[in-house]
Amino acid sequence: MNSPIPTSLALPGLLVALAVLAGCAAPSKVAAPAPAPVQTAAVTPVAAAPAPAPAPAATPAATAQSSVSTVDLASRGVAPRATTAGAPSAAPAAAVAALAAPMQRIVYFDFDSFAIRDDFKELIEGHARVLARDTGKRMVVEGHTDERGGREYNLALGQKRAEAVVRSLVLLGVGERQLEAVSFGEERPAAQGNDESAWSRNRRAELKDR
Repeated sequence: MNSPIPTSLALPGLLVALAVLAGCAAPSKVAAPAPAPVQTAAVTPVAAAPAPAPAPAATPAATAQSSVSTVDLASRGVAPRATTAGAPSAAPAAAVAALAAPMQRIVYFDFDSFAIRDDFKELIEGHARVLARDTGKRMVVEGHTDERGGREYNLALGQKRAEAVVRSLVLLGVGERQLEAVSFGEERPAAQGNDESAWSRNRRAELKDR
């Protein structure tokens, strides 16, 4: 027969057993790992592209390249320069400069001569082109001399100078009915004086519209 456990010994053992069981039943707390910090990449702002500058408007000086029209060039015997499609027409610089100033109308002569000098042949050719293109145009050529020599002699010399210019124009294609030659001799000097400076300006033939 088993002998009973004394109460003084059974109670402490029971308490110990309960304490052990309570320790085993309590959930163990495990510290959770701290979350890793999220690193965000730095965003560099992108500058907006500048808007294209508007094209400058065409100025009147750029659009009006020359005040000389093609008709003016043709009337004076200057052919306009050929241009490619889409390119602005441009007259030769020499032609524009010539048309900017009035066409010269005086042919000067050497002393006691009615021969056309080489330096005035281009002037006569220019007038010939104008007259040949416009057959309705008329001109009178006035012959003049300096004061040296007799009156009758100078009238004859002035006539020869006027006729020399007319003859040159006719040879270049101008109709004879478009021209007239007259002489004033020494009666209408262009310059006053008794020296070569004045005389050289008086030995002349003037081309005038009629």
